[in-house]
Amino acid sequence: MIKVTLEDIAKLVEGELIGDKNIPITGISGIKEAKKGDITFLANPKYESLLEATEASAIITSKFTVTSSKPLIKTENPSFAFAKVVAMFAPHAIRHPKGISPQAFISSKAKIGKNVAVGPFAIIEDDATIGDDTIIYGSCYVGYDSKIGEKCIIYPNVSIRERIIIGSRVIIHCGTVIGSDGFGFAQVKGVQEKIPQIGTVVVEDDVEIGANVTIDRARFDKTFIGKGTKIDNLVQIAHNVIIGENCIIVAQAGISGSTTIGKGAILAGQAGLVGHITVGDGAIAAAQAGVTKSIPPHTMVSGYPARPHDVARRVNACVQNLPQLYKHIKELERKIEKLENLLKEKNG
Repeated sequence: MIKVTLEDIAKLVEGELIGDKNIPITGISGIKEAKKGDITFLANPKYESLLEATEASAIITSKFTVTSSKPLIKTENPSFAFAKVVAMFAPHAIRHPKGISPQAFISSKAKIGKNVAVGPFAIIEDDATIGDDTIIYGSCYVGYDSKIGEKCIIYPNVSIRERIIIGSRVIIHCGTVIGSDGFGFAQVKGVQEKIPQIGTVVVEDDVEIGANVTIDRARFDKTFIGKGTKIDNLVQIAHNVIIGENCIIVAQAGISGSTTIGKGAILAGQAGLVGHITVGDGAIAAAQAGVTKSIPPHTMVSGYPARPHDVARRVNACVQNLPQLYKHIKELERKIEKLENLLKEKNG
């Protein structure tokens, strides 16, 4: 059991300590489940009522949190600070494979760096390049002439097709396919004829790609994922899409072909984007937004079709009132009909 003081943790996360610095911390937990001896965190202000309710011995919070009777460590980013503490208490929670499994197939023409791990039944084709300290789990496929940088982690059942370029420190989770053919067909005499997809996919450094993501190769040139971008599970990225640096793409989002996403943009869960549009730097598409036209930089849109969020909220409020409005209109129609009948009787 690891046992540290609250002062040790404050130094680790570079936070402001309020309370007894000598309190022993023996574990980590969520704020609702925490017990005495645990440290927890609070990142969302709407849960501040839990500050007094939790049994945790101390709480990592933001700098804006009001003073609590509980000992606090105030930080710029409580979630990230807590992640550091988690790493302290569970540094070896994941055991990655080591060395080259004798059950892996690695082409004699492949270039394998130093300290690379390859799990059983993985396949690495001709002229593929694997950088130093990269880990490739079992049952992965790395195609012809593909390049993977240093210190990457490729989890089981990932398929990286031919001529794909993956940067360094990239994490790709189970079941993801990178470099599948773009969805390109032309109708000729009533028959859908396949259009060859001869481009590639480029994934820059420090990208993380969730489970069961599909990133299609470009028809020509490249599909591009910028440095530091994080992609959640079950995301579809079509051919020739360009995604800038440090974007967040949340689960079940779908991006149609040749769309460009600016730096720092956020696509929330189940957002859907048509092709050939631009999402500006820092823009946000809210959950289930149906984006049919370009979004200016630093603009939030929501709804279907997506429109500026304040407009979409007003539209949604009107929609919620439709049953009452319908009832009111029917009532007005009856009154008008009654008045019309009275006028007819008066006029003979």
